[in-house]
Amino acid sequence: MLEKEISASMDDARHIQMTCRPGCGACCIAPSLSSPLPGMPEGKPAGARCIQLSKDNRCMLYGMPERPAVCVSFPAMAAHCGSDRNEALAGLAELERMTAHIPGGGGRT
Repeated sequence: MLEKEISASMDDARHIQMTCRPGCGACCIAPSLSSPLPGMPEGKPAGARCIQLSKDNRCMLYGMPERPAVCVSFPAMAAHCGSDRNEALAGLAELERMTAHIPGGGGRT
């Protein structure tokens, strides 16, 4: 019984919003974006670095009105971000692969 409660608690923790990890940038690299963004009018393919991602992996549009709505609405969550940047890149790449075959999936719009 306790194992089930611990497992359920861990599942719940993965869906809790967290503070974005400075210098990560995984959400600006791993997923495809089908909507246009400044400097990338065709969107971006999965695995490509967003042109708006700085050398130190920070969004140069953060907090600005030009930042795409899809980026603003994407939550930093343990389920997406893991415990470090490498886990975030791997997890988001896997999510991209899992949704790529779904019509309208495989690309945040």
